[in-house]
Parts: sequence; C-alpha cells; structure tokens
Amino acid sequence: MSAKSHRLNRKIHFWGAIICALPVLIMIGSGVLLLLKKESDWIQPPTIKGNKGEPTLAYVNILAKAQAEPLLEVESWQDIKRLDVRPSKGVIKLQSRNGYEMQLDQQSGEVLHIDFRRSDVIEAIHDGSFFHDAAKLGLFLPASIILFTLWVTGMYLFIITLQARARKRRRIGK
Repeated sequence: MSAKSHRLNRKIHFWGAIICALPVLIMIGSGVLLLLKKESDWIQPPTIKGNKGEPTLAYVNILAKAQAEPLLEVESWQDIKRLDVRPSKGVIKLQSRNGYEMQLDQQSGEVLHIDFRRSDVIEAIHDGSFFHDAAKLGLFLPASIILFTLWVTGMYLFIITLQARARKRRRIGK
C-alpha cells in the first residue's frame, strides 16, 4: 500500500474515534449495566416465586390489584405497559407505564413484590431512543458504523505493523 493510503487510513481512524466517542461511551456504559441486570436488583427487580402450576388469576383481578397500588399510577389497561406470565415461577409481572413493576402470585393474586424497573430505561439509553426519537438512527447507528470502521482500520494498521516487523527481522537475519 502507498504512503497516501496509510495516511488516509490513520486519518479515518483518528477522526472516527473522535466523532463517535460520546455515543460509543454511552453504549458501552449502558451495555455493561444491561449485562448485569440479572445480578443487580437495582437495575431489574428479582423475580419472586409464587404458587407454581396453572395460572388462575383473572385479568379483572390483575387490573384491580394494579389500581389499588398508588405507586403504579394505574387507572385503566392503557396505563399498563406489559404483562409477563411465568407459570414455571408462579408469577405474573405487571409493568406500568411509569416504570414500576408489580409481581403477583398467579393463583392467589397476592402482591409478591413492587419496585422500579430501570432496565427498560437503560435499554433506551443504550440504543439512543431515550435522548430523542431521531437519535437512535441519526446518531447511534452512524456511531456504530464508525466504530466498525475503526475496528477495520485498526486491524489493518495492526496487520501492516506485524508485516513490517517480520520484513525487518528477515532483512536483519539475512
């Protein structure tokens, strides 16, 4: 390769690192937190086990339990973001729109646990949608592509350095 292409490769590597530094730092930090979500009760509430078997709790009772808990701020089904039924653990997880999660025994309807679920907020930070709808595809996707380009140019620089050292050793050895 020519000296001109080496210089271009180094410039791409240098400026690419500067351009994508902040989004990549955010992705790495939030990615580490997401990797630890099952290990940390602060990130995602632990799943409390209830009575195993067939779920018998009626939807009307689930809604009533959610409405009775002020932390959840549930008035109707529109205030509920997600229901997660886990028969093998005997629990129904209800997540409200405000981020709180309530876990109910799937048969008795007993409230097993209520806590704030931060993992969804961290996921939104990780993919950029937390900051603005356009940030996901307009900032975080290009930063990911630039990071991939940095990897490619870095590998290229690494390989040509190894090749140059090998040529030098061969010259010295002859």
